[in-house]
Amino acid sequence: MSDYLTLTNANELIRIPAESLVYVASEGNYSDIYTRDNEKRTVTIQLGAIEELIHKQFHTDGNLFVRIGKSLIVNMEFVHYINPAKRQIVLSDSHTFNFSLEASKEALRELKKYFEKEL
Repeated sequence: MSDYLTLTNANELIRIPAESLVYVASEGNYSDIYTRDNEKRTVTIQLGAIEELIHKQFHTDGNLFVRIGKSLIVNMEFVHYINPAKRQIVLSDSHTFNFSLEASKEALRELKKYFEKEL
């Protein structure tokens, strides 16, 4: 059975399977959650709280999600391209979605080093 990120408030409940969550982007008190079917859900939860929920609710997959800088959490399985000089990261499954995002040079350098260690 898949782990789910479950978010709830007075009006709604959202359940997202771990393997479908591509990234979360934050703007203040709002966070946009992007899934592999190109859906975007906006929630009134700060990124830090979502980060805690991911690590709490995704029992086996919580370590696949990494916070990059102040405003992004990405699924490491979908990291396709990193260019710190251009401040660009691309998340893709090579078939159905391709998200090009901007992040800090420092955060992307660290992420690049992480993947280079695997070589």
